[in-house]
Amino acid sequence: MSTLSKEQLISLENKAHALRNTIVDTVLHAGSGHLGGALSMIDAVTLLYYRRMNINRQDPGWPDRDRFIMSKGHAGIGFVSVLADLGYIQPEDLKTFNLTGSKLGIHLDATKVPGVDASTGSLGHGLSIALGLAIAAQMTGRDYLTYCLLGDGECNEGAVWEAAMAIGNRNQNNLITMVDRNHAMLDGNTEDVMKLEPFQDKWAAFGFYAQTVNGHDFAAMDRAIEEALARKDKPTCLILDTVKGAGVDFAAGDYRWHYGAINQELAQQAHESLERYHQKRIAALKGA
Repeated sequence: MSTLSKEQLISLENKAHALRNTIVDTVLHAGSGHLGGALSMIDAVTLLYYRRMNINRQDPGWPDRDRFIMSKGHAGIGFVSVLADLGYIQPEDLKTFNLTGSKLGIHLDATKVPGVDASTGSLGHGLSIALGLAIAAQMTGRDYLTYCLLGDGECNEGAVWEAAMAIGNRNQNNLITMVDRNHAMLDGNTEDVMKLEPFQDKWAAFGFYAQTVNGHDFAAMDRAIEEALARKDKPTCLILDTVKGAGVDFAAGDYRWHYGAINQELAQQAHESLERYHQKRIAALKGA
């Protein structure tokens, strides 16, 4: 059961709101970016870094830290907003994202960006990397956890299911698999391009306890993670039901905003939309 108080939930909402606005600003500075998928996953990543994960803000390479693998590496424009907020990189560096000579490439490089546990972006490989990290924790006697966030379109890749089969076979329960199920990918809605449903059943067939959770509800996600950590009989896959481009009215639910360019006018529209979205979420929380 989630133990988040209303004050903690409001704090997470405020943090996610700030990060969403940073994503829009970073897309504007870069000229373009993966706006849709960054906004769909930012609530989950906010919960991990500001509530769940054991990290050291002074030392991003702390050996006992929990690990995070963002398998959907194209959403780096969202992840980097978290790294800047944590102080792992300078916020001013966000203005150079994906520009010539910047250390912040569109897919974040673990050798250049503190706080990135693995270079990702070639889709389908993150879950195998996460499994390796989870096995390493057991072999070295460390108790850190590994979280892996995949995209739903990424699950077209066969390598995802090879890793899933191995995780289920090993009952690797120090690894929590999460899928950003925003129902859209580069060139269409997932069910039009390559059907995933019954998606939850597929993960269950590979030996997981699979659960679909609202990926924009902090309390629901926190509760699901708490239950996953208590479970020893199976590994867990949390399918996070999200909206691509969540919070930006002209992008929300539209696969064409998987990647896109914005100018100052669109950025202003996005910020205004995000403010309305935030106020609606805060009002619902306060009224609960």
